[in-house]
Amino acid sequence: MDISIMALNISYAIFGAILTVVCMLIGYKIFDKITPFDTSRELAEKNIAVGIVVGSVFIGLGIAVGLVIGMGLN
Repeated sequence: MDISIMALNISYAIFGAILTVVCMLIGYKIFDKITPFDTSRELAEKNIAVGIVVGSVFIGLGIAVGLVIGMGLN
């Protein structure tokens, strides 16, 4: 395999990972704004229900954004 192709694929993977994390951060901020409680405070108080919901949001956003980025870069 050509080194330039490997380097390009690695750069695509790094770019995709960074973009996914940024989208997940934006999604968390939006989720925090639309909920009637302070998500960060509830997580700091070890509220398990909020933790499960936030984790589910992260998983959903990660899958969706990862698939879109993956299809877009191929």
